[in-house]
Amino acid sequence: MIGFHPEGRLIDTVDNRNSLKNLAQLAEAYHEEKILEARALVCDSEHNLIVDLGCARGIIPREEGAIGIKEGVIRDIAVISRVNRPVCFIVTGFEKNENNENIVILSRRLAQEKCMESYISTLRSGDIIPARITHLEPFGAFADIGCGIASLMPIDTISVSRIDHPKERFSVGMDIMAIVKSIENGRVSLSHKELLGTWEENAAMFSIGETVAGIIRSVEDYGVFVELTPNLAGLAEAKEGILPGQQASVYIKNIIPKRMKVKLIIIDTFDYSYSLPKPRYFYTDNHIDSFCYSPPESDKIIETVF
Repeated sequence: MIGFHPEGRLIDTVDNRNSLKNLAQLAEAYHEEKILEARALVCDSEHNLIVDLGCARGIIPREEGAIGIKEGVIRDIAVISRVNRPVCFIVTGFEKNENNENIVILSRRLAQEKCMESYISTLRSGDIIPARITHLEPFGAFADIGCGIASLMPIDTISVSRIDHPKERFSVGMDIMAIVKSIENGRVSLSHKELLGTWEENAAMFSIGETVAGIIRSVEDYGVFVELTPNLAGLAEAKEGILPGQQASVYIKNIIPKRMKVKLIIIDTFDYSYSLPKPRYFYTDNHIDSFCYSPPESDKIIETVF
């Protein structure tokens, strides 16, 4: 796992900066086939990426921009979208242009293939890995799990408390941890909710009689679901004028582990958007075989087996 990171993690490291100091250091990186990172400045009319190496101009030819570009499996937007962002690459050669300037030829595809072969191909279901959110869709979040290789985290795996859109949990560029949910035909699917704690662990942060912060998640005929943490929601009696997405202050009336219920009374609701907090992880090892969300005394068992 060492040496393979979501794109953007290497760019400011001492080792990466040293490798970009001069052509001699780049030549050494070339012989070592070292993965480096720098900022892409321009995507030219032929969809070649121009990269700022500091000591020289780097070029990632279009077909070297990502795995699948050459074969037509991946669209050119995968290259175009890297402009003004860090890109990973392996140095593949040195040339001079018509003005006798040094040009360094780079390949992002080779960096990705190396990552696939030496890291991603070794992953198995239940492995816990670092990831960086790259974009958000209504059906889930895409995360870079190494060298710009993206994996999907379906919306129902992000947290136990239901959300309408992944933007309610993540922002683009956020660094998170994720669990390898499955691997099919080389594609990795991710999960996240199992790292956010069991019902018991989350309920332990609250006490009967407290008034605490929450978020209105859904309004039903029989009551209002209020999220207390991403993995814990409580039910309050219906009240007029309440809308999903509102902030709330709620009184904790009762906590019932056997039924996995938190009974609430809504004190107040209001419209406000707070900055997204970084996820709080209860499980910090590098692999998990199974996760049981429900407490031991509960009649209902909610479990994930990887």
